[in-house]
Amino acid sequence: MATFIHALGAPLPDACRGGALTIGNFDGVHRGHQALLAEAVHKARPAVAVTFDPHPIQILRPELVQPFLSTLDNRTQLLHQYGVDHVLVLKTSPAFLHLSASDFFEQIVADGLRAKFLIEGYSFAFGRNREGTIDVLKQLCAEKGVRLTLIPPQEVAGQRVSSSRIRAELMAGHADVAAQMLGRPYRITGVVGTGARRGATLGFPTANLEQIPTLIPGNGVYAARAVVDGATWPAAVNIGPNPTFGDDARKVETHLVGFSGQIYGKSLCLDFVKKVRDTRPFASVQELITQIRADVDEVTRTV
Repeated sequence: MATFIHALGAPLPDACRGGALTIGNFDGVHRGHQALLAEAVHKARPAVAVTFDPHPIQILRPELVQPFLSTLDNRTQLLHQYGVDHVLVLKTSPAFLHLSASDFFEQIVADGLRAKFLIEGYSFAFGRNREGTIDVLKQLCAEKGVRLTLIPPQEVAGQRVSSSRIRAELMAGHADVAAQMLGRPYRITGVVGTGARRGATLGFPTANLEQIPTLIPGNGVYAARAVVDGATWPAAVNIGPNPTFGDDARKVETHLVGFSGQIYGKSLCLDFVKKVRDTRPFASVQELITQIRADVDEVTRTV
């Protein structure tokens, strides 16, 4: 398995030629994406996932950019995890995004990668101004002898799975629903900062997670699994301000249940299982401590 980075005009990798392709942004690599990947693997080898960096919207409509569900490194790891042989990252640029649908298809799919199979969803569009509709794609595939398979949308709770819906569910605190759509818990990764160290004085030391490049779920207290130094711990995660102490800053504070040790400056991952409660102010520090104990008990039962 390999990941290749390709810039417009450079030769395409031989290892990616002659097999099955699926093309998309694949943010989050959710169940809908996984269905495309599984079909590509089933159709032919090499099975290749073709994605883009940066996301085209970052160039075309930067004012509309929202936090992503995955970084490029995380995305390529997940694409490999779900079975493809290779990941081909197309470097987006204004010139690349100006390619017509027919030029993109010819340069990348047909002549460039000599694809035998192409697997996409029914909402797939490509080329300048998204002029490459499904009808255009069908015609181009027929002309070039590429066998096209269209995969229907995947659904959870009667609604279509999409990256935008997962973002909305996470911001609403529905980490459990997001996990169903992703096929795994939603993960964020950051670096442990020093913080105010207030948690230790309350008997519940916390790791303050900083430098998080992806979407942070909505405010609340969550049951999660924390991964640090290769070990996994149950975690009570508070996202938001700390109104009891008059803090307005939005933070990600994590208490690793049963853990003791020094992790400042280390990378820490959080896999969100479900929201336990909303964030709220408490009348006294003792009331807060009582609630934290209850939160930790709930996390231990859940995780």
